[in-house]
Amino acid sequence: MSKVEDFLSAEAEGDIIDAIRTAEKNTSGEVRIHLEAHSEIDPFERAAEVFDMLKMNNTKQNNGVLIYVAVEDRTLVILGDSGINDVVPPDFWESTKDTIIDQFKKGNMEQGLIDGILMAGEQLQKHFPYQKDDKNELPDDISVG
Repeated sequence: MSKVEDFLSAEAEGDIIDAIRTAEKNTSGEVRIHLEAHSEIDPFERAAEVFDMLKMNNTKQNNGVLIYVAVEDRTLVILGDSGINDVVPPDFWESTKDTIIDQFKKGNMEQGLIDGILMAGEQLQKHFPYQKDDKNELPDDISVG
């Protein structure tokens, strides 16, 4: 088993997907999680590649948020699209990352991701509230590469 497969249990994956659905319930925004073992390039560049690969830049209001984790590298990047980046406080992604890492350091991978997802969801709801014609534009599952 790779470290990616060991990173989250099947139950934890279900709880994270539930957190994504909760975060997206009252917003048009989209949150995705991507896990992979290792990145051969700069983690931010790799997160940008994954962002494009997952078509997160195709949301109607440019309000997708990717939480990228390279498990073996112990690397975490949070990448927001231009719509959400333009409205969150300047230190928001860094403080969200710190919240996730605090849980990771305690061995609480699941809770770290859930906390980050819900923090992103609060900002998405604040700036992109749900409208009756909103559609879930992207899958809620965890992407693994």
